[in-house]
Amino acid sequence: MSDQTLAPTTTVTLQVNGQGIEVTAMADTPLLLILRNDLQLNGPKYGCGLGECGACTVIIDGVAARSCVFPLAGAEGREITTLEGLGTRAAPHLVQQAFIDEQAAQCGYCMNGMIMTAKALLDRNPHPSEAQVRNELSANLCRCGTHVEIIRAVMLAACRKP
Repeated sequence: MSDQTLAPTTTVTLQVNGQGIEVTAMADTPLLLILRNDLQLNGPKYGCGLGECGACTVIIDGVAARSCVFPLAGAEGREITTLEGLGTRAAPHLVQQAFIDEQAAQCGYCMNGMIMTAKALLDRNPHPSEAQVRNELSANLCRCGTHVEIIRAVMLAACRKP
């Protein structure tokens, strides 16, 4: 038997997409791993694991956050929204619909981060300027070259927002 001590686990109650969920894991486990592996939510993607690319973005208490560097313990009792919590195939959220209408995806890997960041922006500022949209999305990486369509999609969503 090894004399190494296993890291202690903790039980955390999360509010994910409107549902209360209890999770037991190490306190410093990245929220992304819990969302994907334990809760089977595949909207947030593993990109860089360093909080730099935005593929793992979720909304926590109304603020876009990088779930790959957000510790499980910090999510206790907070409202977490993933891409799956926005809309459905039959009734997409207005931001999701705008991305569809503008054909703003190629590979789709960055779309989670772009959509979640755009939603958080539009919740704070329902009618941003194009410069504000570009600034907000500047930390989300996309290698496909659909930046023009992504900006148009966010601006379209803003126009549709009451």
